[in-house]
Amino acid sequence: MSAEVGVEGDVGREAGAGETGTAIRPGPWKRARVSAVLALSLGLVMLLHSWIPNRAGGLGSLVETFLPWFGLFVPVLLARALWRRSAIATLALVLPVAVWLNLFGGLLGDKSGGAGDLTLVSHNVAADNPDPAGTARALAASGADVLALEELTARASGTYEKELATAYPYHAVLGTVGVWSRLPLSDTRAVDTAMDVGPLADRLPAGARAAENRALRTTVTTDRGPLAVYVAHLGSVRVLPSSGFSTDDRDRGAKALAKAVAAEPEKRVVLLGDLNGTTDDREFTGLTSRLRSVQDAAGDGFGFSWPAKFPVARIDQILVRGVRPTRSWVLPATGSDHLPVGAGISW
Repeated sequence: MSAEVGVEGDVGREAGAGETGTAIRPGPWKRARVSAVLALSLGLVMLLHSWIPNRAGGLGSLVETFLPWFGLFVPVLLARALWRRSAIATLALVLPVAVWLNLFGGLLGDKSGGAGDLTLVSHNVAADNPDPAGTARALAASGADVLALEELTARASGTYEKELATAYPYHAVLGTVGVWSRLPLSDTRAVDTAMDVGPLADRLPAGARAAENRALRTTVTTDRGPLAVYVAHLGSVRVLPSSGFSTDDRDRGAKALAKAVAAEPEKRVVLLGDLNGTTDDREFTGLTSRLRSVQDAAGDGFGFSWPAKFPVARIDQILVRGVRPTRSWVLPATGSDHLPVGAGISW
């Protein structure tokens, strides 16, 4: 009688211990569920980024601006999956890895193919640049045949003109943008980027509008024929708690610039400038559908250009049509908060 009771007691204790152990140590799927969901969500965000609406504080553009950096979540999730010893969570990472490689894998190798027939450099020199003379000398030493500068000020323009005069016999400055060239320039004119908007815009005098001009178009005469060159500095973007990723000025400018490029009669076209956005951003579709990024076609890596101290995005662009990109690179820092970007092109 007592023996039977002892056996039943032992069985009961073992069953209780098993039940408690099951509650404390869940099965493999339950342990992996959070990691697997995070991995799949990451892959879907990258895959379906164009579906993320911009109406809610420009969220879609914000995601697309920093989309390459989403790949950094993969090793974090992989470490979590390995720590939990979860095959399911590890397998779920196949989706974000495949999507990221499909989007950006082509940028990982060096696609440059020689110096090219013409060298282009673009640089937002920054209005508060403490050393415009040093910046000008560094840019002249780059060997650029055509040099585009953005964010010029009335105070610093004379310095750039003086320092670049020897290397570049031809130049044109309209408002806050300018172009310097070793080859002749002609047909230089302002390009409207729709910056003068709102109820006070019509009251601005013509001189004030000209001083704030942020884009130009000129023709560079080469031994292979004319090359239409656009230089632009689109409106700034802001991340504000009240409105999110604010890009209204930039987006208007991008559409106006795309309209000008679409109407350009020359077959060979180059656009250089600080566009305040990456080519992954949907708001640049009007431009990227007509022009190629030299970094995508002939660069080495992502070519991030801003901010200069720790670049996280390429918002300084060189886009082309009717010519062949041969190389693309980022130049050393100057006194600006942007890095200069360069490109070689051939006919």
